[in-house]
Amino acid sequence: MFDQGSTFTLYLPVKFIKRDIPQTELAETTASAQSLTRELKILPIAREEYVEDDRDIVQEGDAVLLIVEDDVHYARILLGLARDKGFKGVIGNRGGVALALARRYRPTAISLDIFLPDMLGWTVLNQLKLDPVTRHIPVQIITLDEERQHGLSHGAFAYLVKEPTTDGLEMAFDRLKTFTAPRTKRLLVVEDDDIERKSIVELLNDKDIELVTAATGADALRAMQDHPFDCVVLDLRLPDMTGFELLEKLHADSALSKVPVVVFTGKDLSAKERAQLRAMAKSIVLKDVQSPERLLDETALFLHRVITDLPKEKQAMLERLHGSMEILRGRKVLVVDDDARNIFALTSLLENHDVDVLSTTKGRDAIELIRTTHDISLVLMDIMMPEMDGYETIRHIRSLPEFRTLPILALTAKAMKGDREKCLEAGASDYISKPVNTDQLLSLMRVWLYR
Repeated sequence: MFDQGSTFTLYLPVKFIKRDIPQTELAETTASAQSLTRELKILPIAREEYVEDDRDIVQEGDAVLLIVEDDVHYARILLGLARDKGFKGVIGNRGGVALALARRYRPTAISLDIFLPDMLGWTVLNQLKLDPVTRHIPVQIITLDEERQHGLSHGAFAYLVKEPTTDGLEMAFDRLKTFTAPRTKRLLVVEDDDIERKSIVELLNDKDIELVTAATGADALRAMQDHPFDCVVLDLRLPDMTGFELLEKLHADSALSKVPVVVFTGKDLSAKERAQLRAMAKSIVLKDVQSPERLLDETALFLHRVITDLPKEKQAMLERLHGSMEILRGRKVLVVDDDARNIFALTSLLENHDVDVLSTTKGRDAIELIRTTHDISLVLMDIMMPEMDGYETIRHIRSLPEFRTLPILALTAKAMKGDREKCLEAGASDYISKPVNTDQLLSLMRVWLYR
């Protein structure tokens, strides 16, 4: 058939072998290559280097830390710290491997780097938080880039920037160990309307959490100063102060500033107010038709609730929100790729989910389409294109004020760290490498459209 391509399998050696090498070295090299085929055994995390982790001695009931890190030396440091704090460590050097390990070992906690060979750590975080089986696992991001607010708002438990010393890591691991110890999580609901407050309590309360309510900002502050809370639901309209003022007071108190706050409001927010809330709150839920599902979802995320332990009706609410592709239905998505075959494949995939697809093979045409089509919800941008490449196209789109928040997912065949950084520096919202895993792509699109 002339209209079909061929599929090839390319085997690369773990070590490059010179001629006339000793037979013993040849045997060692062969054994190393064979070890790559052993599912979820000791995985190579850098050429010619392995880390012996604890996966083969993990037993039921063990505290397990999944370490997602492709730097072999840093992975060893994190493994040593994990063992010192009473964890058994399992290492994954790629996002796809990490997701498989998370589902297999159900770790107590996860340490996640953002820059990985096959996908961004943001993609891994999103996948973990979309899966009911792994959603409750606290994820501690340890990386080189400072994107703290982005990480915390997407469900990360903590965010650290890599430093030359391990002092910060010691404190972070202590906090993670304390958080993962068995205990009942505490939720504070700040709402002055009696009927609204009762409906929120009925929606969120269950045996796995302790729920406390407050009708004023002053009551909320006193409650938080008397006892620690793991999450706060906050209405912006309070009788003694605005929700903005309460948030400012929380941020001024070092003991309270890290508590996740979900703003639950029916107030029509201005662009300035939204920006202000994004800087101080972890999430904003507007009161509308889907607000109960979203409020349950957001609080479950920050409380690290085990979704499969919730009552069946609440699990069903979250399944309707996350499990269906309804969020994609009727959305207009622009596909930018110079290869018509890729456009055809992506268009076929998206149209099966009732997505309205626009496409172009040129960066300049993409910019014009975005400027003249006012209801584009998301852009899938190939990076390697002639004339104007994806980097330049994204930078140009981001230079237009009205499109600074338009979700743009970069698609590239390259997986080098520098290329990943260039995607983000150019303004891409997220990154996924080719060949594209369709489940990962659809999941990533749902996350960006949902949020």
